[in-house]
Amino acid sequence: MMPLRIVLDTNIVLSALVFGEGRLAWMRQAWQRGQLQPLVCRDTVGELLRVLAYPKFKLTAREQQDLLGDFLPYAEAVTLPAQWPDLPACRDAKDQVFLALAHVAQADALVSGDADILALRGVFACQIWTADELAARVRPH
Repeated sequence: MMPLRIVLDTNIVLSALVFGEGRLAWMRQAWQRGQLQPLVCRDTVGELLRVLAYPKFKLTAREQQDLLGDFLPYAEAVTLPAQWPDLPACRDAKDQVFLALAHVAQADALVSGDADILALRGVFACQIWTADELAARVRPH
């Protein structure tokens, strides 16, 4: 079976990586088993690096590197064009990169819990799913 090619917003990746026993911990195994193919670009990896360094997570540089090592080797890097495609505008301009990445990479879905991204369901050409909707498609019942 081909893996689902998905764009995961930063909070979803963070939950899967940082909270090893959390609600989204299953995702880490799913991409490591090849059920999911996360898609990333320079901007989304940059944001992930920035967020992992937030003091509230209390992660050492080594722990941050270890978490990235559990994600980046499984992700497909996509280069976004200098001029992004004309897409529906996200209410939070910082989230526009996830739409551009999903469009350019022809992702199966963009997975987010962010209300600004979820508000674009039905307007954006790519499927937009919550983590629970992704789980329903990937996890054995």
